[in-house]
Amino acid sequence: MKAAYIEQYGGPEVLKYGDLPDPSPAPGQVVVDIVAASVNGADWKVCAGEYKHPGFPVILGRDFSGVVSAVGADVKDLKVGDEVFGVLETGRDGTYCEKIAIGAAIVAKKPAALSHVDATALALTGLTAIRAVEDTLKLKAGETILIQGGAGGVAAFAIQLAKHLGARVITTASAANHAYLSELGADQIIDYKATDFTKVVSNVDAVFDTVGGDVAIQSFEVLKPGGRAAFIASGPQAPKPDRGDVISLRPAVGRDRPALERIAELVRTGAVKVPPVRLFKLSDAVEAVGISKARHLKGKLVFKVK
Repeated sequence: MKAAYIEQYGGPEVLKYGDLPDPSPAPGQVVVDIVAASVNGADWKVCAGEYKHPGFPVILGRDFSGVVSAVGADVKDLKVGDEVFGVLETGRDGTYCEKIAIGAAIVAKKPAALSHVDATALALTGLTAIRAVEDTLKLKAGETILIQGGAGGVAAFAIQLAKHLGARVITTASAANHAYLSELGADQIIDYKATDFTKVVSNVDAVFDTVGGDVAIQSFEVLKPGGRAAFIASGPQAPKPDRGDVISLRPAVGRDRPALERIAELVRTGAVKVPPVRLFKLSDAVEAVGISKARHLKGKLVFKVK
């Protein structure tokens, strides 16, 4: 099969495109012929060696949409020909390729109304947003949340999810993305290049940070006493607050079929829109991962594999 992979750690330029062996399904697994796979913020970090793997080659990528082409023993609820989408097991990479073997229990059937490109554009971003906003922050109707870095894939999904839950949403983004975020339902949008968010935001119930660095640390300042913050761009552990009356959390982005079905239902009902997508060929992985690493993008980058 064709794949985009690394044989050493480094910048996006170390990515290679070539042939690797086809996978076979173990018991409880299916093989999926990938139609589309998306680029996520973790991918360039894997490439750089921030997430270590036991050996090379390492195929990048975590989410996908495609068609089941083989079924392992003990799989009863999926069959060859089923259109599915999903996210690889926690700690595993490997969707920048034509075929993957994956545990059937964490794969969901793709709704017919959702294209393969749109399904993969929503898979990991949606899963992360649901785990952070619903499961970790437990956001409630009537609360106010600050979502840092609103134009990114996870944050954009989170904005829509928070509005669907009945919350008031404040977000940060460059001026070029304000119209887009208004369309998603954000109540207040702060141009982070022109305004210090800590000067105009205060007493919020929750913060969801997708940016990291100084932005993450400063986010504690705007929480009300008893407020909680969730972080996905500050490493495996949530940063420690400099005040004792707030809660700092690192969402566990567990994989399961019900969460993927929740994503599909949110899209079906119109609560969440599919993000703007920029398509690439798998052979253009160096360019795509480079764009992702630069971080100044709106929506999602997706490989059209087949």
